[in-house]
Amino acid sequence: MTSLVIAEHDNASIKGATLNTVTAAVACGGDVHVLVAGHNAGSAAQAAAQIAGVSKVIHADAEGLAHGLAENVAAQVLAIAGNYTHILFPATAAGKNVAPRVAAKLDVAQLSDVTLVVSADTFERPIYAGNAIATVQSKDAVKVLTVRTTGFDAAAATGGSASVETAAATADSGKSAFKGSEIAKNDRPELTAAKIIVSGGRALGSAEKFAEVITPLADKLGAAMGASRAAVDAGYAPNDWQVGQTGKIVAPQLYVACGISGAIQHLAGMKDSKVIVAINKDPEAPIFSVADYGLEADLFAAVPELVNAL
Repeated sequence: MTSLVIAEHDNASIKGATLNTVTAAVACGGDVHVLVAGHNAGSAAQAAAQIAGVSKVIHADAEGLAHGLAENVAAQVLAIAGNYTHILFPATAAGKNVAPRVAAKLDVAQLSDVTLVVSADTFERPIYAGNAIATVQSKDAVKVLTVRTTGFDAAAATGGSASVETAAATADSGKSAFKGSEIAKNDRPELTAAKIIVSGGRALGSAEKFAEVITPLADKLGAAMGASRAAVDAGYAPNDWQVGQTGKIVAPQLYVACGISGAIQHLAGMKDSKVIVAINKDPEAPIFSVADYGLEADLFAAVPELVNAL
């Protein structure tokens, strides 16, 4: 029994989501191999070889793999899929793009957003926006999983000594081409990797108030900034700050929710946070049901006081 983790990387280094996925693969039992498919990605392959728990790194290098185009990466996975009982992807935008293609080609059911490995063929995953946990058993010969990274601790990035094996790269499918990317520049920690997140909701009333009230608190705490969908839809915060079922799933050490009522879709994205602090003037706000610390107060008075006290 051997598992294959599809590494997420930037051709130079391994992204954090890969480390959580390796932990899930170790829990499946047997050896763990990592596929690094990219272009001039030797550094990423060497970094993958250092991950604790990994016994082999398979490095496929070709220009068509440079930008992680789903068709090409899926073909690369399928070229070696016959050697594995489990194929695991991080449940990120990239992983969710490739995994269904692999599962469809293998004619197996995909197991999505796995949060716990019960045994080699049985897994837990959230349903109904996280309000219920389904235990799913798969009898498919190959299990294709996407792993919710907040459900697993990150494997140690160093300490491993896996061998690196070069695999023949599959030909470019020609079905898609990389034209360019627009990447939001941000001096703050990346939202899904941040240890502290300060989020604001629709109660802030404007983008100006968002910057005036939330930004100083985030600056004091060295935190990433997040927002509810309502705040994003209202234009108070950019889309890449959205936390929730239709945004980003986060599990920081500290999550501070300011003026967020706590709709079920938002709770699904942050309720695994280690410590949750909620500031809301509505005592009936659902956010208080998951908060470790709740402050019933006007955020426009309470948050500046908190900033001054820090």
